[in-house]
Amino acid sequence: MKKRYLTEKIVADLAEKMVFISGPRQVGKTTLAQYLGKKYFSPFAYFNWDYQPDRKKIINLQLPGEAKLLIFDELHKWKKWKNYIKGIFDKHKTQFKILVTGSAKLDIYQRGGDSLMGRYYHYLLHPFSLPELLSLKTKPVPFAPLKFFPNTQALSLLKRLLKFGPFPEPFLKQNRRHWQRWQSQRLERLVKDEIRDLKMIADLANLQILVELLPGKVASPLSLNNLREDLGVAHKTIVSYLHTLEFFYFHFRVYPYTKKKIRSIKKMSKLYLWDWSPITNEGTKFENLLASHLLKLVHYLKNVEGEKAELFYLRDLEGRETDFLLQINQKPWFAVEVKAEETKVSPPLLYFGKKLKVPYLYQVVKTEGIDLFDSGVRLISADKFLTGLI
Repeated sequence: MKKRYLTEKIVADLAEKMVFISGPRQVGKTTLAQYLGKKYFSPFAYFNWDYQPDRKKIINLQLPGEAKLLIFDELHKWKKWKNYIKGIFDKHKTQFKILVTGSAKLDIYQRGGDSLMGRYYHYLLHPFSLPELLSLKTKPVPFAPLKFFPNTQALSLLKRLLKFGPFPEPFLKQNRRHWQRWQSQRLERLVKDEIRDLKMIADLANLQILVELLPGKVASPLSLNNLREDLGVAHKTIVSYLHTLEFFYFHFRVYPYTKKKIRSIKKMSKLYLWDWSPITNEGTKFENLLASHLLKLVHYLKNVEGEKAELFYLRDLEGRETDFLLQINQKPWFAVEVKAEETKVSPPLLYFGKKLKVPYLYQVVKTEGIDLFDSGVRLISADKFLTGLI
């Protein structure tokens, strides 16, 4: 078991409140929860809502008296889960620590039940990133320059991440045949098990087609009209499908920065996958990997530090575009342009940096061995740049 990047934070928070961990299917939530139980809270009790004997114990409130930690897996599939967990916490918070995990966004199930406000901390567990695999103790500080930690293993791990993706099982196996089987089973279970259990989708076959189409739409402004025509469905339907897949962590979207300082486009988001390994275009896959690492940093700053962190892309009506802008409390912190090999400074990056007064500008390239300043932009290889994130 590799110690995950949130371990110590979760242990500390369990001393005060309940902890909810959400994240994509097979990202390691259950493994992490059980590791925490064995390492820090033994004896512990584990209940899985999908396992019928455990479901009976949950409903009948059969809780082991000697347990220090109660782990509830996929409990959000029960419509009464919020009242249930609130009752246990309010009555037994001095006796039990409570950890809840789920493979959908736990905050979307808010219809009915009493509020849990003030009773829990929420974490979004991301798959592996380069700093986590290198066991780096990074702590990016808002509005300070990123600190990088060159490592001889970074480049080989980056290549492995690009090939097998960030999810623990295929990454650790390093086997092409296993990766293909894992991909097929993951997507089938996502659509036919997870989504079908919790969402009313009239046509799962169309949703499956959309899942197969989306890897070809990564990193470009997303046209809902084109997707609607591809599937032959109504606009409202395609919007619903995309929201559903996003709720279950198949993809995430980055939206345009829309402040008045630039004549920005307003609506079209860019889509990225939580697992970039099925993407066939190497440049697109590389950009997706960068997007995922930046999103992990954003969620870490929000969940752990309480910062109001946001990730955008920059594009104006004149067609200038920069891949990413990370801001804190509505103030730009740093911008990133992603290039496979280009080491000439991106003119749009310079333009937006000056226009928005962005403190730090980075142009990240796939080519190894690059780290230099040019016109205020730090040109840096990805294997080094990523060590400054989470």
